[in-house]
Amino acid sequence: MRKPTEAELNALDITPGEAAEINAISHPLLADPAPDSDDDLVRIDSTADGVVFVTINRPDRRNAFDAPTIAALYEAFETLQGADHVRVVFIRGAGGTFSAGADLAWMADAARWSESDNRDDAMGLAKMLKALHDVPALTVALVEGAAMGGGAGIVAACDMAVAVKGTKFAFSEVKLGLIPATIAPYVVEAVGARTARALFMTAELFDAEAARGYGLIDRVLDSADQIDSFVTTFADSMKACAPGAVGEAKRLVNHVAGHRIDHSLMEETAKRIARARVSAEGQEGVRAFLDKRKPGWTQ
Repeated sequence: MRKPTEAELNALDITPGEAAEINAISHPLLADPAPDSDDDLVRIDSTADGVVFVTINRPDRRNAFDAPTIAALYEAFETLQGADHVRVVFIRGAGGTFSAGADLAWMADAARWSESDNRDDAMGLAKMLKALHDVPALTVALVEGAAMGGGAGIVAACDMAVAVKGTKFAFSEVKLGLIPATIAPYVVEAVGARTARALFMTAELFDAEAARGYGLIDRVLDSADQIDSFVTTFADSMKACAPGAVGEAKRLVNHVAGHRIDHSLMEETAKRIARARVSAEGQEGVRAFLDKRKPGWTQ
């Protein structure tokens, strides 16, 4: 029996040239293989005053993700869940592209796996997105170039998102006979069920302005040159907010969202504000306000 060719082994049944065409902005769920710039798939940088940058670091593959990259992101977000005094976490992609979505080689492998293996693999992405969603600090996606498929899912899982004008977005999975399953809870929360249905079912390519209209993006910057100034200004503004209270406010929203307003919820919210009032931050904040001075966490 002859050895099968690479094309025959590829369950997606595409040539390298066709793969590159698929990865064009018009239909960019997958990224064609290319050597990584270095072995550090995800970089974490931080400042002394609690500003953290998480960077997807596969610029030669347009920051497409595979299982090792997802694992590295999961580890980063898990670490940040236990980090003290983090005020804000900025998430971006290296080299001018946020993320082209799923790596072609990873997708080709997945097409040959069993349903059980694919379920286990997909749980890796689901756990990574949940870890991002649960980071206590405010998370802000800095999006430029493109955020496709799962990359747009990461944007949706952040608390806020800023995009450069001209950035492209799409949930292209149905064009490949797939569905955007693991990212769906975060996208639906961000844009609403009706808009999510339209975006998922049409695989529509849309830009930053449209993304803002849908609710996926909060602000559009005119150019990538404005990212640094936005980061500086925004990070400075977060210094006025107590880090612990920020995390509690986030957990509060996650708890009350979708809950019926009944006596049980009223009791829970009363308990939370009472706990905040007697906390060290609550005591310092009120005293500082009454004394007409800045609270200690602003230093």
